[in-house]
This record gives sequence, structure tokens and C-alpha cells, in this order.
Amino acid sequence: MGRSGRVTLSDVAKASGVSRATVSFVLNDDARQTISVATRERVVEAARELGYVPHGIARALREGSSRIVVLIVDRGIEGNFSRSYVRGLDEELTEHDHVLLVRHGPAAPGATRKILDAVVPRAVLRLGEAYLHGPGPAGPDEQDWESGFAANAALQIGFLAERGHTRIAMALPDHEFPLTEARLGFAREAARRLGIACPESFVVPRPREAGAAAVEAFLAAHPEVSALAGFDDDIALRSLTALRDLGLRVPQDVAVIGFDDTEYGSLSTPALTTVHIDAEVLGRIAARDALGIDTQGLAPVRGQVVDRASV
Repeated sequence: MGRSGRVTLSDVAKASGVSRATVSFVLNDDARQTISVATRERVVEAARELGYVPHGIARALREGSSRIVVLIVDRGIEGNFSRSYVRGLDEELTEHDHVLLVRHGPAAPGATRKILDAVVPRAVLRLGEAYLHGPGPAGPDEQDWESGFAANAALQIGFLAERGHTRIAMALPDHEFPLTEARLGFAREAARRLGIACPESFVVPRPREAGAAAVEAFLAAHPEVSALAGFDDDIALRSLTALRDLGLRVPQDVAVIGFDDTEYGSLSTPALTTVHIDAEVLGRIAARDALGIDTQGLAPVRGQVVDRASV
């Protein structure tokens, strides 16, 4: 067996007493090659006994891409949602003998196109595709409000409202993320459903001093705001740090909640309350949809608030 632990063509060739090329011809069922029945049987038997499995990428390329699925992950979608989604997508594709190729953005112009032209994938997926351009005129359906991205985004607002916060602001990143408009739309609709004021929004930039100045200016203009909902944990932690730098107490003076649980929030003081999203099932559903397989029995799991100390 090869040093890596994975059985190779060379291992099968050695066990069956033929060349590596002959093994390749037999296992690929190359009709252009004339190989005796006895030799074919010997190679197949050796491969079976050794547990040989063709390398996924090589096989996908050989089959003209039918076993490659490409996932494009835009900048700013990198928390637990992304990690769990990719895990579910990869495991489901593997179970059905396919290969996942993840492309993280941003990419140079034309770079992704070159990859797609090279592998001609079975399918191309984009994480969060349904929400990249905002909720749309009709908004998300009720199923999305039950267990989809809308429901997860609404958890922030609902958790703050349950604790008496009726004037809430969304703290946003200092550069455009694909899901910003969708998140704002969901937050505003969640507030409307709860009967509280429409959330204000403002940017919390880097570096630390700029973030503190932005939070100070915003709170001076909106003294009624008692809680900040971060676009993600990173922005929530920037906000929490800014508040402490300004001499404000969290959560006594201003509460802060994150989103998409990067786990760094557990290390802050006070520890950051956040929304944890497990999207593994969504990844599995996406894999089956891409392969044309029934998704019956798979249902999205609603996120959960990780209640720490910042609210």
C-alpha cells in the first residue's frame, strides 16, 4: 500500500503483475485497448481486494466534470453558517460519489470563469444565493420565517425585544457585503411584526479609534437606542470594544448582540451574546438538489441564541 495510506494504481499494478497503464485501461474500461479477459479479471480482483478507489478529482476531470460541484462563497459569509453549510454539502456529495470545490471571494476578474471552464462542473452554487439581492418585493415566504435565513436574522431583534429593547440599531461593516440589504430587510420586518420601531443602521469601521468615533457619533444623534445588533460577530465585537472605550457599560448602558457565532465572542468581556446557525442540513439539501435527488426527510434547523453576558 502507498505511503499515504490510500491505495494507488501502482499498488494494484504490483498486486496483479501488470503495468500501471494496463491497470488504468482496465479500470477505466477503455474500449480502445485490447486486454485479455484473464488480465482484466486479475486487475479487477486485485483492485477489489486492496479496496482501490479512483481519486475523486482525477475521475471528475476524466468524466468531463459530471462529478464536480463548485460552491462560491462571497466575502463576509464566513461564520458558523458557512462552515456548517460546506460540511453538509461536502459530506452529502461524497456520499453520492461527487467532489466539492469551494471558491472563496473576492476573486480577480475572470478567475472564477477560468476555473469553471477548466472543470465544467456538474453544478455551480453560491452560498446565500436566494438572499444576495435583498428579500425582494414579495419578501421571504412563511417557511423562511419559520426556519430559514429570515428566521435566523429575526432572532437578534426578537431576543432584544424580549428583554425590553424597543429602539435597536443595526451595526454594519465598513464595506459592502452581499447579504447586507437582506439582513436589514429582515430586521426591519421582524421589528414591524413585533410592533417596535424600525431599526436604525450605521457603520462601525476599522481601526479601533474610528469605530469608537462612529459609535459615539451615532449614539449622540440617537440617544434613545439601547441595543446594537451586529451584522456579524466581528462587527458586534467592534461595537462592544467601542462602547467600553467610550466608558459605557455593556449591557447596562447599551446591549450588544452578534450573529453567526464565530466563537471569538466567548473570549470577550463581557462575553458576546450571539446567534448560532447550523446550516449542515441546508448544505445537504443543496447537494441533493444539484444532483437531482429527492430531499424528503431533510428540513432546515432554526438557529439558536447563545445567551452570554452582553444583553
